[in-house]
Amino acid sequence: MAVKALILGCAGTTLSGEERALFKEVEPWGLILFKRNVADHAQLKRLIGEFRETVGRNDAPVLIDQEGGRVQRLGPPLWPAYPSAASFARIGDPLLRRAAIRLGARLIAHELRALGITVDCLPVLDIPVPGADAVISDRAYGTKPEEVAIGGRAAAEGLIAGGVLPVIKHMPGHGRATADSHLALPRVSAARDVLVTHDFAPFRALSDMPLAMTAHVVFTAIDERHPATLSRRLFDEVIRGDIGYEGLVMTDDLSMKALSGSFAERARRAYAAGCDVVLHCNGVREEMEAVACAAKPLSGKSKQRAEAALARIRHAPEPFDSVDERAGFDALLAGKC
Repeated sequence: MAVKALILGCAGTTLSGEERALFKEVEPWGLILFKRNVADHAQLKRLIGEFRETVGRNDAPVLIDQEGGRVQRLGPPLWPAYPSAASFARIGDPLLRRAAIRLGARLIAHELRALGITVDCLPVLDIPVPGADAVISDRAYGTKPEEVAIGGRAAAEGLIAGGVLPVIKHMPGHGRATADSHLALPRVSAARDVLVTHDFAPFRALSDMPLAMTAHVVFTAIDERHPATLSRRLFDEVIRGDIGYEGLVMTDDLSMKALSGSFAERARRAYAAGCDVVLHCNGVREEMEAVACAAKPLSGKSKQRAEAALARIRHAPEPFDSVDERAGFDALLAGKC
């Protein structure tokens, strides 16, 4: 059976019999993990092994949101806490700031790779503006396009060096939204030329990255009706056009309240818009089954993009002394370098 253009979550710290049966039948391309799936190192490695054994692919992607700050699925006491993206601004020297961001991501990659996690949904390339919802805020590397692009590239390079794929998000930009797309559908009314030169700019600067995640945001200057995830016009004109992105595009979570309609409809509309892979995160079996029923085989250009992404991390990670590098990272954050 063909691998499906689908990433699913699971409910707990092991796969249930029903989840095993679903994953074996559907063969999702990947699995995404959350705090509910984590007990300790050994358990998490077993869960990841269970998933890969069930789908029959040792290289099946396993994803997590490990940004640092508010968004960190692995944390104390078993894993270190990492600073938010905005926290790096306190390092005044721009070269040292970039070095700290890259090293922080390299340390994260070292920890993820040891568990078998091969994709981190980082970096955030959204640019918050005054009056926007706080959902992005300190998750951003700055408030100017060039700051965000430099910080985002540093993080992406650190992850790749450690054998973990980055996901640039939330394309083409969530920073201007005045609502949290987890809870409602944001509408952005900025003029297109403002969006192109400001909001879209970091994504254009990192258009060579292998994976991207969409924003459930309506940009009225481009498509008055549909959020980016579901807009064919936005995909053609902005994601593949203005931004020039040729990598694999996954949706943000289909269970977020910004979207409406049945889960099968959400998946079908996302594929029709141009998404390569759909993502469902919450582990609710009935919802997963509905999305799975609408899932397309991973084929054509989408398959080529997926294979090209995985090829970026088939090499061994760069040599790395995590103890020494951790000390160096702490020194950078403390301003001792």
